[in-house]
Amino acid sequence: MAKQINRYARTKKLLGQILKEMKVVHEGMIQEALAVQRSEGGQIGQILVRNGHIDEGTLQEGLARQAGMEMTDLSTVNFDEELLGEIDANTARMFNILPVRREGNTLYVALANPSNTAVLEDLRFMTGGEVAGVLAPQEQIDKLVDRHYAGAVDSMRALVDDVVSNVGGGGGGGSSAARGGHVDLEDQEAMANSPPVIKLLQYILFQAIRDRASDIHLEPFESEFKIRYRVDGALYELESPPQHLSLSLISRVKVMSGLDIAETRLPQDGRIEMSIGGRPVDLRISTLPTMYGESCVIRVLDRTVVSLDLEQIGLRDNELATMKHLVQLPHGIVLVTGPTGSGKTTTLYSALNLANDVGVKIITTEEPVEYELDGIMQINVDESIGVSYADCLRAILRQDPDMILVGEIRDPETAQIAVEAALTGHVVFSTLHTNNAAQAVPRMLDLGVEAFLVSATVEAMLAQRLVRTICNGCKVQYEPSYEILTELGLESTDLHGKHFAYGKGCRQCNNTGYKGRTGIYEMIVMSEALREMVMKGASSDALRDQARREGMRTLRESGLLAVFDGITTVEEVIRETTEL
Repeated sequence: MAKQINRYARTKKLLGQILKEMKVVHEGMIQEALAVQRSEGGQIGQILVRNGHIDEGTLQEGLARQAGMEMTDLSTVNFDEELLGEIDANTARMFNILPVRREGNTLYVALANPSNTAVLEDLRFMTGGEVAGVLAPQEQIDKLVDRHYAGAVDSMRALVDDVVSNVGGGGGGGSSAARGGHVDLEDQEAMANSPPVIKLLQYILFQAIRDRASDIHLEPFESEFKIRYRVDGALYELESPPQHLSLSLISRVKVMSGLDIAETRLPQDGRIEMSIGGRPVDLRISTLPTMYGESCVIRVLDRTVVSLDLEQIGLRDNELATMKHLVQLPHGIVLVTGPTGSGKTTTLYSALNLANDVGVKIITTEEPVEYELDGIMQINVDESIGVSYADCLRAILRQDPDMILVGEIRDPETAQIAVEAALTGHVVFSTLHTNNAAQAVPRMLDLGVEAFLVSATVEAMLAQRLVRTICNGCKVQYEPSYEILTELGLESTDLHGKHFAYGKGCRQCNNTGYKGRTGIYEMIVMSEALREMVMKGASSDALRDQARREGMRTLRESGLLAVFDGITTVEEVIRETTEL
């Protein structure tokens, strides 16, 4: 039966054709939905639901037929301990699946997303048998996973013990491999594909993504193997598995991302697309050879964690109004500056999201594309094959765009083409690595752009930082000390009606006192006075002083407003900003 399903899936029909065969829509409805899809993007099934032509149940049935899967009503399934034992608790929660029956050597599991066939492949490795999918409503799966697997959680220690007992205590010794020791490739592949190693990696991924981690670090050292993940900009350490498991785990990551597990002397980059906890997650993989084995960093791109709404990223009312004005400009350059990890890309994506309209053609060139935006053409820069920002930008200008996003201006050629694009009637958004907004001008001059061109094309410069926000579950107010006020340059008389808060720590925030991050901003909109100063070669300090006279808030001042609003703490603002 499973073979028939797979053969059907390879020759699957278009969803619209299936729905017509089910006699729930006619050709006019399909053409209407296709027109909406061409102009606004989105999935045709959801458009038909939104237009009132079909309901969610009918869409689910159509998707099941398209994928060659049967629809199952989970309320009719008898879940006993033997059946539930086919899938462990962490796997059920991570992939949002449920075992529904076994027929011979084939285990049938319920999933809500018919395109999530990669999970079936992983389950085949883990169970050692054939696994097939059936489709069930997301709400039913969520409810039953919570009910039947309540309290059943594997610990890191239990999973590690399982790996050691099944894979072996030697595990391949990452350090010996790093120093030129021989590791049998077949043994390495067998370890990477062993069910205990798969379960352990799934546990690590699930824990990190559940805690909203942005990066997962797998780091072998001489006598230990560290696993850390970054949440809201801060690194936290998980319980460390034995050092000899580093090779098995990192090999598993490389297998999943299609990297060469035999190559351990050169850095490699890869990508994994998977569904975790019912959410689509994109994992970017980077490996790096070190003295004691390969270090592996997994970048987690989870769209459900990042808000791409310009009104949700921390801009204050006047800054938000200015940004809305900037995305409607007919031409010019808008530069967003800040260090790596300061949220520049999120700000730019949010601006593009606002500008995204059927009447505006938007093209981006990024390294790499982090989040896919419906209705926007996105291009991956790949220097390794000679596709640079400058090359992409030249090609983009021949595609008749209205708005262009350049991931980063970092060489004279890209800077020059961006300026030419702005002069020829395009809006260009891009990023620079500078400490404050005013320093964007000398940076453009350093890249060889003439002062009169900078003055003519740059419309605004936005510097930003990310600060952690106080957890609402444990927020308390307090009176700041004299030392804190002195460091902030405040007097006690400045605090009338102002409030300071911090988080005591609770289960919601893993006892950190913080949950989530928000942006603080320093925005300069080019005025006639500033343009003249640029033409005369004024320094960044002089430009900054003039911008402040025109009403610009510094990063420190924006941070203090967030402190007074009870959004973040003094310590976060001091850590992320300096007052010049």
